[in-house]
Amino acid sequence: MFERLVSFLKGLPPGAAGPRLEREDDPRVAAAALMFHVMNADGVRHDVEWERLNDVLSQSYGLSGDELETLIAAGEKADNEAIDLYAFTSVLKRHLDEEARIEFIRAMWEVVYADGVLHELEDNTLWRVAELIGVDRRERVLARQEAARNAPGAIGESTDE
Repeated sequence: MFERLVSFLKGLPPGAAGPRLEREDDPRVAAAALMFHVMNADGVRHDVEWERLNDVLSQSYGLSGDELETLIAAGEKADNEAIDLYAFTSVLKRHLDEEARIEFIRAMWEVVYADGVLHELEDNTLWRVAELIGVDRRERVLARQEAARNAPGAIGESTDE
């Protein structure tokens, strides 16, 4: 599952500014911001979630040191300053085809289940992101079930609509 997440993020094109990571329309920043948002949805940032996110961003973009810190800071700053999810989801919807959008939802579920627990706010966040980027309910639920099966000791699986 982790390899799929890395593969997905590697496929995201850089924004119009090339390697610069501060642009709001850079899909890498949008993806990082949404990952931060779902990671923090339950009000607790678990070390395992944070480590997974750092590893994914580092491996996906071949970044380390200051470059990795810049992407992480840009994603976190964008998430903290956002008033809604649309700014990020609209960027991803423009840059990703249907299969890549489904893969992104799978990747988000992997971050959610990194700590082995699904919180209702994380579930709700994934539902909203999936709706906004055009991933249907069936694909979202299948992705959640797959992530839950692959998370050792996963608890809190909710029933979907």
